[in-house]
Amino acid sequence: MKTLTSAIAIAASFYGAQAFAWEATEGRPFEGQTVNVLAVKSSQFEAQEARLAEFEEATGIDVVYDYVPFPNMKEALTTEMVAGGNYDVVSVMDQWVASLQMLLQPIGAEMEAQGTDLSDFPAAHLRQGMLDGELIGLPVRGHVQLLFYRKDLLEAAGVAPPQTWEDMATVAKAIQDTSDAAGIALPYGKLNGQNMMVWMNLLWGNGGDLFDAQGNPAFNSAAGVAATETYVGYLAEEIVPAGSAVFVEQDAVTSFKQGNSAMLPVWWWVRSQLTDPEQSTLTADQVGFTAMPSVAGADRTTFTNTWIFGVTRESDVKGAATEFLGWLTDPALERDILLDPELDEVVAVHISNLTDAEVNERWGGMHQAAADALATAEGVEFGDNWPRISLIIETAISSLASGEETDVQAVLDKAVEGIAAIR
Repeated sequence: MKTLTSAIAIAASFYGAQAFAWEATEGRPFEGQTVNVLAVKSSQFEAQEARLAEFEEATGIDVVYDYVPFPNMKEALTTEMVAGGNYDVVSVMDQWVASLQMLLQPIGAEMEAQGTDLSDFPAAHLRQGMLDGELIGLPVRGHVQLLFYRKDLLEAAGVAPPQTWEDMATVAKAIQDTSDAAGIALPYGKLNGQNMMVWMNLLWGNGGDLFDAQGNPAFNSAAGVAATETYVGYLAEEIVPAGSAVFVEQDAVTSFKQGNSAMLPVWWWVRSQLTDPEQSTLTADQVGFTAMPSVAGADRTTFTNTWIFGVTRESDVKGAATEFLGWLTDPALERDILLDPELDEVVAVHISNLTDAEVNERWGGMHQAAADALATAEGVEFGDNWPRISLIIETAISSLASGEETDVQAVLDKAVEGIAAIR
């Protein structure tokens, strides 16, 4: 895995080790101003909005939210970038940041003045708010992958959850020897890059990356070949369910929920589905989780999904907007929502909350498992052409899984050539 320097170095230069809780600017300099927020529809963001009274009372700033469903969010942000002037703060998904760079203004100095501690954000999340060496947004919502497993089936087989990808086949076969379940459910089919998101952990673990230091596609390296051979090789080892060559993520999740598979690497937010009696045959006592396996001798990794919030270039109330952003990204606000017994919100993007004892007690240690993976995860460098890049890579993986192609090196070489042509 290549060394990430930009986000970490900038965080270190802005702030020291101490985390600062948000405090309103003395004198209420933005009293009477209104901050308009454009956010993707999310129960987490609605929980934050429900706590606005404290912020508005402390600052005299009014905050108005507009929510847009996810399928329409990119279009809404593009319209705001082109037309401008309607919103002061917006939420942007990591894969869109590069293409929307004219929408957001740098906020490094303003957030430093707010006392925001950038070192409290995992590097994989923070990097998505960096563009050309400048801070243009802060993580507010983030997802990681975990390995979910059937505690009862692993116990019956006398095995522990695999800590490495090399152990995966051994554990899976032991489970299959003592139950009717397949060892692990994995996505191999084509849909929104889902197969690539699991495969990436093997690429990083083998010392590879999608792009080299010059930005050239480089996953046709020895590391890329090894990652692909391992991932596709699970089909030949027959430790995945029948028909897995065309499985997308939801197929893998369904296989686990229905008791047909014993392990599942997937986003942490899926946890509630796995034991929902209306969707699943499993109980909470049967389902365990741990950080994603590593390649032997390598750091743990996880693919991440990050939503940042930033201040628009066309905002007429930039001071009030950054004041609001400081409150919105306060770890105390996030913690309050995580511990609210009336809510079922698990999302955390602050290291202090991911490792918090009370948070982990409430959620069974899930956040510490996420922190373990995020401690050494670097995240992906997305660009303007990410949807096309993702499609090329997922097509390559799918073609090998289906048996349409068999030469791993040739398939990866072709994929690299295709990406190089559009970068």
